[in-house]
Amino acid sequence: MAKKDERIVETRLGTMTLPEERVLTFPRGLIGFMGYREFTLIQLREESPFLVLQSLDDPKLGLLVADPYSFMTDYEVVIGEADRRLLDIETREQALVLVTVTIPQGMPERTTLNLSGPIVINNVARIGLQIPQTDSRYPAHYTPGMTGRK
Repeated sequence: MAKKDERIVETRLGTMTLPEERVLTFPRGLIGFMGYREFTLIQLREESPFLVLQSLDDPKLGLLVADPYSFMTDYEVVIGEADRRLLDIETREQALVLVTVTIPQGMPERTTLNLSGPIVINNVARIGLQIPQTDSRYPAHYTPGMTGRK
C-alpha cells in the first residue's frame, strides 16, 4: 500500500511505487499526446543516457528520451519568454533538456534523436514543456555521430 505522499502506478515496465516529488506536470501535454498531463522519468540503467518519460495517465504510453548532450555538445535550445515563465526558470541551466529517441526494432544503428522538439523540465517546480525549435540545424531525425547536419 502506498504512503500518503506516494502513488502506485502501472507502467510499461511494471507496477511502481512513485514518490509524489517524481511526478512531472506537462500543462500543455506533449505533441501528439495533448490529453496526457502527468509523467515521470524512469531510469533504464545506471550510466545510460536513456530514460522513459512514462505517462501516469496511461500505462501504455512511455516515450524513450535521452539527454542530447550525451551525444553532442553544440545543441542550443531556444526557450521563449512565455515558456520560461510557465516553466518558472530564469536560465537554461535551471532546466533539464531531453529529446525523444527512436530505435527501429532490430536496427540500433539507425537510432535517431528528435532535436526539433526538445522536452524541457524544471525539476524543482516539476513542470515540463515540449518546446518546438525552428532552427533547421536541428532535425527531427538526427543520427548520433552524424557530421554536418542538414
